[in-house]
Amino acid sequence: MPGYLPLNTLFEKYRSGILDKKQLEGQIFQFVLDNYKQFHLFQWKRDDCIDYLCWLYPRISKAIDKYKDIGTSFDAYIGSLVYYSSREYRFRETDHSISEHSWWKEKATELSVRNTEPDYPEPKTAYKPVPNPQQILILLLKSYHFMSDDFLSRAAPAIGIETEKLRGMVDELRILRLDKEEQIQGLKERIHCQFYRCISFERRMLAAPEGSIFQKKIQDRLNRARIRLVSMRKRLSIMRFDATNRQIAKVLGIPKGTVDSTLHAAKIKYKPKDKEC
Repeated sequence: MPGYLPLNTLFEKYRSGILDKKQLEGQIFQFVLDNYKQFHLFQWKRDDCIDYLCWLYPRISKAIDKYKDIGTSFDAYIGSLVYYSSREYRFRETDHSISEHSWWKEKATELSVRNTEPDYPEPKTAYKPVPNPQQILILLLKSYHFMSDDFLSRAAPAIGIETEKLRGMVDELRILRLDKEEQIQGLKERIHCQFYRCISFERRMLAAPEGSIFQKKIQDRLNRARIRLVSMRKRLSIMRFDATNRQIAKVLGIPKGTVDSTLHAAKIKYKPKDKEC
C-alpha cells in the first residue's frame, strides 16, 4: 500500500489541517480497499469489496465527524465500523437476493400456467362525498405509510381533494420518515459503541490495582458510561416512525390543536363498544 499511511497518522494530519476531509475520506477508502483481506470481509473479491465500500462511503464521512479520542484509536474505530457495517451490508444483499429470486420464481411459474388475460375497461366509479372529509384526511395521513399510490388515487376524489395534492402531502411525510430513520439508525450505532465502551471500562477496571486511584477513576467513568447508555436506550424506545400530529398539522397548514381534537373525536367515534353480557 505505497503512499498510504496508517489511519491514526492520517487522522492526525487531518486534525492538524494538512489533509482536508475529502482527502481523508479518500485515503480511508483506498486503505480499506488495499487491505480488505485483513478486515475479514467474508472472503470477498476485490470487485465485491468495491461495491461494499461505495455503499459505506457516506458513513465514512459521518464516522469522521463523530470520532472522539476517548481511549480508542482511529484505526480501531474504523476497523469496528468496517466490521459491523460489512455484516449489515452482507445481510441486506442476501435478503435482497432471496426476495428477488423468490419473486421471479413465482412469476415464472405463474406465466407458464396461465394465458394472457384480456384487457378489461376501467370501471367508472362514482364517489360519494364522505360526511367529514377533514377527519378522513387526517386519519389517512396518520396511517400514510400503509397507503399505496393506487389507494391514494381512489381516496382523493372521495374526500374532495386533488390526487397530486394528496400524494404531495404523503411524499412530504415520507421524507420526514426517512430523516427519522436516519436519526434512529445513528442512535443505534451510538448505543452499540457505548455498550462496548462500558465493556472496555469494566475490563480496564478489573486489570487495575485494587483500591488504586486509577481504578476509582475508571469506576467513575464506567458509572457515567452506564448512565448514558441507559439514557440512550430510553430515548430510542420512545422514537417512533409514524407521523406526529405536529407534522400532520404542518403539512395541512392547520393548528396542531385541530389535529389533536379531530383524532380524539375519531377515536371516540370508532371505538368498539363493549359487548353486553
